[in-house]
Amino acid sequence: MTTTTRRCTASLLGLLLVFGASSSARAAAAPAAGPDTSAPIRRTPPRLSYVDGEVSFWRPGAADWAPAQINTALVPGDETYTGNRGNLELQVGARAFVRAWGDTQLGLVNEEPDFLQLKVTAGHVSLDLRSVEPGHSVEVDTPAAAFTIDAPGYYRVDVSPERTTFITRRSGRATMTPAGGQAVAIAPSEEIVLDSAPAPSVQSFVAPALDVWDTWNYTRTDELIDSMSARYVPAGVYGVDDLDHYGAWRVVPTYGPVWVPSAVATGWAPYSTGRWVADPYYGWTWVDEAPWGWAPYHHGRWVNVDGYWAWAPGPIVARPVYAPALVAFFGAPGVRVSVGAPFVSWVALGWGEPLIPWWGSERFVGHASWVGWGGPRIVNNVVINRTTVVDVRNVTVYKNAAVRNAVVAVRADAFGRHGVHEARVTEVDVRRLEPIHGRLRVTPDASSFVAGSGAAVKPPPQIQQRQVVATRRPVARVERPDVGRDRSAPAVTTPAPRIVPAPRPVSTTTAPTAPRAPFGASQVERQRASVPPRFEAQRAEPRAAPARPEARPDAGRAVGRPQDPAPRALPGEPANRVSPWRREGGERHGALPAPVARAATPAPAAHAPASAVDRDDARRTPPKAAADHAARDERPGRGRDR
Repeated sequence: MTTTTRRCTASLLGLLLVFGASSSARAAAAPAAGPDTSAPIRRTPPRLSYVDGEVSFWRPGAADWAPAQINTALVPGDETYTGNRGNLELQVGARAFVRAWGDTQLGLVNEEPDFLQLKVTAGHVSLDLRSVEPGHSVEVDTPAAAFTIDAPGYYRVDVSPERTTFITRRSGRATMTPAGGQAVAIAPSEEIVLDSAPAPSVQSFVAPALDVWDTWNYTRTDELIDSMSARYVPAGVYGVDDLDHYGAWRVVPTYGPVWVPSAVATGWAPYSTGRWVADPYYGWTWVDEAPWGWAPYHHGRWVNVDGYWAWAPGPIVARPVYAPALVAFFGAPGVRVSVGAPFVSWVALGWGEPLIPWWGSERFVGHASWVGWGGPRIVNNVVINRTTVVDVRNVTVYKNAAVRNAVVAVRADAFGRHGVHEARVTEVDVRRLEPIHGRLRVTPDASSFVAGSGAAVKPPPQIQQRQVVATRRPVARVERPDVGRDRSAPAVTTPAPRIVPAPRPVSTTTAPTAPRAPFGASQVERQRASVPPRFEAQRAEPRAAPARPEARPDAGRAVGRPQDPAPRALPGEPANRVSPWRREGGERHGALPAPVARAATPAPAAHAPASAVDRDDARRTPPKAAADHAARDERPGRGRDR
């Protein structure tokens, strides 16, 4: 009996230990699976960082295309389109940029922590990726093939109904998976041409010389990644270069380095020149109109020093975390923040104050968070320990609310539907405002999904209906509970992609790589590159010209060795053949007519590429000298809606 009792007791203790260990393991693992690490809090969305000319934007839920607005955070399902003279830039990493030239439809298909998927149905796209983290990849889906990039480099994609071309430069390499075909490796300095007529074919050529748009891409990226502001901001924050041009850095007590914007209006306050946009991942997201309006509105805190507003990034952190905005929302006492409320108001978070998220999972929303903040934690003007548990119902004091004009309020029926300047309430009694701790109960409508308003250029229907080749299906659209269901038909409907097997990731082992595309036939050979410049050639001081020797009968002969025989023909065929659709230097083939200039146009700005011309296929526009840019073809793009 005693032995049996002991055995039962031992078994019971064993079970308790097992379940206790499991509970302890779950408790220890809970923070890793908690809201601070759950998607999408750790995901920085691509940023629309540059817009020039006619550029349109559409997001699922919007009634129609709208003019694109810089500083828009893109989500899977978003589409962009550039008119004939349009250009746009997406920042997809601290040192990575995607740009689209005229007559181009570019869409974001999927974004994961280690994977970015883009779609190009027509036009010209460049990917200037100065850095790609190990294990990360970028996929570009086109009607002819899917291109997978997993190495830094410069890449160019040109898509037309007749052909698709893909070019690698700066040691870039990629893998192409055509529809119904085998994966093909693309080497550095190579151009792959996929012809669709009269019969599908794949050929390989040497990368042609840079054209005017490539040169502009190189130069622009060089300037963007060489920023003085980078020394004050954590690595990985987007839009740092903009701070160099639109403000000044100062060092002040308590806050350390702060950035003071220049040329702001009297009475200006943060989060007052822009509007709120509905984001399926982050909920209500701030889109500012200022050219510098990304980093200061998605990272750090705002402080008021001697009557000046200044952005304080705080101590440097190892990995910054994006937020849709860093504000505290308010509502009037006894009034819920809904369409029926009189107004919705907010204020920029001050130094060390907690962010109370209005987006994310139920474990994350409505809980005080300092994710991405490396400075002290301050609640109600009191510094607290990092281990202090904060009840958000007791967070009632925000320092910036005491600054004149700092609290921004709009009519509730205009929140997320119009810009602040159209609906701002000037008189706000901050003493009667109560902080909102949780989701904003404001239902977006069709106008809440785009930041721009007014007429916009639209892609031709045949471009929108082109099926692309992809290795992954589009990400499922996120439906938030506070999004209205009654909507009109979508402005953009696209066919499902043709799915092909994903290529094997590049490894350092001796495993066989994908085969190469066959070399194409061409009568044009690219000339060898010039010798890299020597440092002596860069010196400014003049040198005395050497005395010219007198002519001698043996001039031109090598001294000490016999006269070289006549040059012999090299064996084999030229390898650096340029695609027959180009000439050396990127010019059009002689059999194809060059565009005809119709009218003179002013020279482009310093940071803008040359004006676009009508592009009939995937070959590049002929590069022209700066003096010739006034004589361009001004014909509208083919099939453009007017």
